[in-house]
Amino acid sequence: MGAEAFCKILGGQNHKDGSCLCRTRFVAVATGFHQLTAADMTDTVLSPPTANSRLFPNEAIMLTLFGRRQKYCDGVNRRSFLKIGGFSLGAVGGFGLADVMRANGSETTNRHKAVINVFLGGGPPHQDMWEIKTDAPKEIRGEFEPINTKVPGIQIGEAFPRIAAAFDKFVAVRAVVGCVDNHDGYQCLSGWNRNQDRSIGGRPSIGAVVTKLQGPVIRSMPPFVALAAKTQHVPWSEPGGPGFLGATCQSFKPDGQGMADLTLNGVTLDRLQDRKSLLGGLDLLKREADASGMLRGLDAFNQAAFGVLTSSKLADALDVSKEDPLVRAKYGDGKPYQFQYDGAPTCNDHLLMARRLVEAGVRCVTLTFGRWDSHGQNFQLVRDHGGKLDQAVTALVQDLEERGMLDDVTVVVWGEFGRTPRINPGAGRDHWPQVSCALLAGGGMRTGQAIGCTNRLGEVAKDRPTHMQEIIATIYHNLGIDPRSTTLIDPTGRPQYLVEQREPMRELV
Repeated sequence: MGAEAFCKILGGQNHKDGSCLCRTRFVAVATGFHQLTAADMTDTVLSPPTANSRLFPNEAIMLTLFGRRQKYCDGVNRRSFLKIGGFSLGAVGGFGLADVMRANGSETTNRHKAVINVFLGGGPPHQDMWEIKTDAPKEIRGEFEPINTKVPGIQIGEAFPRIAAAFDKFVAVRAVVGCVDNHDGYQCLSGWNRNQDRSIGGRPSIGAVVTKLQGPVIRSMPPFVALAAKTQHVPWSEPGGPGFLGATCQSFKPDGQGMADLTLNGVTLDRLQDRKSLLGGLDLLKREADASGMLRGLDAFNQAAFGVLTSSKLADALDVSKEDPLVRAKYGDGKPYQFQYDGAPTCNDHLLMARRLVEAGVRCVTLTFGRWDSHGQNFQLVRDHGGKLDQAVTALVQDLEERGMLDDVTVVVWGEFGRTPRINPGAGRDHWPQVSCALLAGGGMRTGQAIGCTNRLGEVAKDRPTHMQEIIATIYHNLGIDPRSTTLIDPTGRPQYLVEQREPMRELV
């Protein structure tokens, strides 16, 4: 079978200039296209590349694997969720598909440090979660009662009974300061205000820094994965940007769009097992390409790079249907989704997926859980979102502990700011950047603590105000990166510290 015939099988189209860009694209990756059987190829369609597609080493490729339709959070079904995008062929200084293939056959996931950053987009009400204001007047106190935790002397809000029962594994930071009144995850993902250092590209997120300084644990897994599907208010689903480190340090998004779409229509995941028969069927095509010189300049790993997108490791980690049903039941599914509006769903599956990704070799996972912008119906929202978060976070921490991973994986749960002490006429709380809160677990930290407090009305930090950057510095410390001394070179050639508040929290490390 020649290249022209094969391209027709793949749905190739002749373009205005008489060439077939589909063929060109396929030849570049054909020898790595090794997990589909020859029979599979008869009902496979390779989507035509975009008009400006070129066969250059830095061109990004995306592959969509169509499986059975199964709804996941945010209305995304299994077919679209296993869309693998954003990898770059031969990317210089970043994580490329060719890098993956160079490690093929020798991959083992050693113990590594990691962080799971759970962003509560919208700003959670600090006084209704980890520090109930029992002495405040009715118009401030709210509807919730405090409950005892496993740690004597520490109480938290009644919406979180599971966390309370396992509080020896958690830390509540009750007086987080340094927030800005911006509805986005930038600070929680980087420690910096979005507007800082914009002239040089902005400050990089934790995931980007980890990608730059530590790289992948194993080359078939990206070091930095962002799970949040795009929200209507886009900044609530931002993954954590690369900042001045550039695109080679950006996150991998399972539903991300690459520079081109390469879609395998009608091929189920169950049929992506046989690696041999297609290789035989492609032999003539490969030899024709070799003879034409089209593969010169691409090493064997680049030629095989396409195949990694159908390899099991990354796809398996993203596929929570392969998890033990009993484990999935512990996490719950977060449904029905309530109060979502323009924000994220309460997708408990994402926390399970985060654990699976870390276990497979990812260093940093970011996700957005719920929409906490409670200008109205604050207490109904907290009962809904809080109960689902309580189940998922507790299951995550217990799961990590049972797998011997908890000391290596830092879990942080927080939002961009707090909520007003005074309840508004719509039974809601409005923006309050003066103080916020955070919940931490794992990472080898000294847990079973409640750190700091606000004043009687929950207006400002009273004891032990904790700057957001102190929490970020603590995460870097837990990841094995010294925030006191580590610098990155910005585009002007100047060294930049990771954060300005460089001391990790003394109570935890």
